[in-house]
Amino acid sequence: MDADSSGDDCSSSTQDSQPRFCNSDLHNVYIQKAENGFGFNVRGQVSEGGQYRSINGQLFAPLQHVSAVIKNGAAEQAGLLRGDRILEVNGVNVEGATHKQVVDLIKSSGDELILTVISLSPSEQDRLDSSNHCDDNWNTSCYDYSEKRSLPVTIPSFQWVTSCGEKFVVYNVHMAGRHLCSRRYSEFEQLHRYLRNEFVEFCFPRLPIKWPFPLREHQLDTRRRGLEQYLERGGSLAFCSVRVIAESDIMQAFLMESNLHEASYSNVDIRILLPDQSWISVNVRKDSNCTNVYRALQKRLGWSDELSNCFALFEMIESGFDRKINANERPHSLYIQNYSSAAVTCLIVKRWLFDVDKEEQLCSTDACLHDMFFWLAVNDVNSGQIQANEKLYELKALQDVQRKQQYLKLARALPGYAEITIQTVPSSVLLIQR
Repeated sequence: MDADSSGDDCSSSTQDSQPRFCNSDLHNVYIQKAENGFGFNVRGQVSEGGQYRSINGQLFAPLQHVSAVIKNGAAEQAGLLRGDRILEVNGVNVEGATHKQVVDLIKSSGDELILTVISLSPSEQDRLDSSNHCDDNWNTSCYDYSEKRSLPVTIPSFQWVTSCGEKFVVYNVHMAGRHLCSRRYSEFEQLHRYLRNEFVEFCFPRLPIKWPFPLREHQLDTRRRGLEQYLERGGSLAFCSVRVIAESDIMQAFLMESNLHEASYSNVDIRILLPDQSWISVNVRKDSNCTNVYRALQKRLGWSDELSNCFALFEMIESGFDRKINANERPHSLYIQNYSSAAVTCLIVKRWLFDVDKEEQLCSTDACLHDMFFWLAVNDVNSGQIQANEKLYELKALQDVQRKQQYLKLARALPGYAEITIQTVPSSVLLIQR
């Protein structure tokens, strides 16, 4: 047996069998988005319009249908079935719509999705599938493979891990330099099989061959390079750069950790931005919560408890606000979800002390703390949070860490210093203006 092969991991698989009960009437399915998306794939025509067909005794224009449902995903838990025909997306009628139109509506729905669907019996589903293949007007390709996007996936390393007494190899998958997940060779095989079943018209590259004997280190590295080439290039057309494939729930489920067992495979490096605009990397377990990540940062920087209590970890939001990360949230999940941003990281250290008198007292005894508040003030002046007005030129002249005491004395007297702006949001989430 191969040194790092194993049985299939069902945590990220699609449904292999359907429940026998199906609701043949129009009904709504409410789906709450999970970490790996809504958990289903849509398939159907790529051009608009088309002839009406009978579905459960009613006539409908061509409908997009659910082609795959991720096992244990959000859609499966909501009751969505493979084969369900989609009539409305969040109240918008999609009869006769193209695949792209329906997918765009789903993506724009935020974290909550309402689908109006009609479920089919196995015999009705077989009849429609047969009719589609025999219809000369039916599109031979149910997906538009022409739209591209950048998905910079690499596999820079592999490692041996031991779980439940079993020792095996996992390959570390990165995106834009950030660790996403660690996968066994068998999971790449599973991905390959699911993609080929879903995107039947697409010509996928071959996986590196499976070897019947244990692999040595140099052979494992050769396999690593082969798997990286499989994801990166994919022969004449890199499938990771094809938008419909890259954004499919099959691909997203593969790239995201699927359970706590997988999260224990390896430690990860997370970059955190400091107030002086430098960043520092901390090595933590992938499933570490914010409290543990912040403790690792405190240890890495040699901060005292008193100093660390003055700050907290925030997530940078595109709208110009920073959101305080809750104690039980997993910063690594936020970190990898922002791989497309231009910033080196979306995690940042900001003030969590708003008592200016106490701040001055602490700064008089701790030079490191003094430096931190100086750089925070510089950032707030530059962003406009501190309203410098006619004092701006004077502050610019003092903008040197050696003159931090003078700079802070002037900044503390200005409107906006150590103040927060709370943005109205649906849930009780604190957003602090930059």
